[in-house]
Amino acid sequence: MTKHVAILGSTGSIGVSTLEVAAKHPDRLRIVALAAGDNVELLAKQAREFRPEIVSVRTTEGAERLRSLLGDGAPQIGHGDEGLRAVAQYPRADMVVSAIVGGAGLLPTWQAIEAKKDIALANKETLVMAGALVLREAQRRGVRLLPVDSEHAAVMQSLEGHRREEVRRIVLTASGGPFRTWERDRIARVAKAEALNHPIWNMGPKITIDSATLMNKGLEVIEAHWLFGVPPERIDVLIHTESIVHSMVEFHDGQVVAQLGVPDMKAPIAYALTYPARLPDVVPRLDLARIGRLNFHEVDRVKFPCLDLAYQALAMSELAPAILNGANEIAVQAFLDEQIGFYDISQIIADVLMMVEGGPARDLSAVLDADTRARAAAREIVARLGREKQV
Repeated sequence: MTKHVAILGSTGSIGVSTLEVAAKHPDRLRIVALAAGDNVELLAKQAREFRPEIVSVRTTEGAERLRSLLGDGAPQIGHGDEGLRAVAQYPRADMVVSAIVGGAGLLPTWQAIEAKKDIALANKETLVMAGALVLREAQRRGVRLLPVDSEHAAVMQSLEGHRREEVRRIVLTASGGPFRTWERDRIARVAKAEALNHPIWNMGPKITIDSATLMNKGLEVIEAHWLFGVPPERIDVLIHTESIVHSMVEFHDGQVVAQLGVPDMKAPIAYALTYPARLPDVVPRLDLARIGRLNFHEVDRVKFPCLDLAYQALAMSELAPAILNGANEIAVQAFLDEQIGFYDISQIIADVLMMVEGGPARDLSAVLDADTRARAAAREIVARLGREKQV
């Protein structure tokens, strides 16, 4: 049976990998809708290859450029929030791949859930910002949320056939990023190019910086809390430098079940797209004899304070994770723009968590308001740091 798929964020790394999986299995996966931001040329190439029925870009100018590139026979072309919503709720789609980076992915993912589309969830911010609301809405609509993050896909597979009440803890693994062995003083002086040089994964710039600060793992702790119903004190993080063991589940009897595989995002993408079936030959086979050793280390929480900030946000209030996420996105962009230093990222997040009022996440508007207030506070701090540097 062919599954009809829409992709939110088709020109990003997850979107591109999803299309690679679909290209190898056209009998199982049909791409019917694509949404992108400003990479119009790549979207045009994708549209020519996969022949979706609707595509969308961020701006009116982008839509006009796309129309000129595709010429006669172009699919329906949308833009802006309405175009994104049209892709998220496209009637012929069975599943929506939520792969927009950051908080911008929350609303279109929510809209896809409202339209009763199953979700292959790569946008972790959807659950970080509004976990309880999203899970409740998905249950009400009869929607399946299938994780695409390699860590959460690993946990889901490790839990298969086991009783949730027998879980002692979940262990998420982290590569450790490029600075795992560096001293704190040296990390404080890192340049943008060094932080973008991830030793294992090829990801977009925002996620790569999150990996370097370990905020990516903090966001995954919050996501795992909602996906699997496990309290944060029973979710641990270990550094695993080879990125072969993608995560583990420990049970009350001391047994540990882990999921292993080569570090390639096409594997969890394919598993989410066709769950519970598995597609053949998605990634290369794992050769443990060639790898030889698997290493694990505790996280140095002094060098990487962002991880503890995520646990702190979960303990503060329902809105605090949305505040954490909004502050992080502004701080990371400021670092990428070379306005602030590496450790300014974590300090800005900590300050915003103290400055911005949290409270209950009564509805989606409350979450979006908290996000807006957090971003405004973070921008003020970035501006102040910029002024101080000029003095």
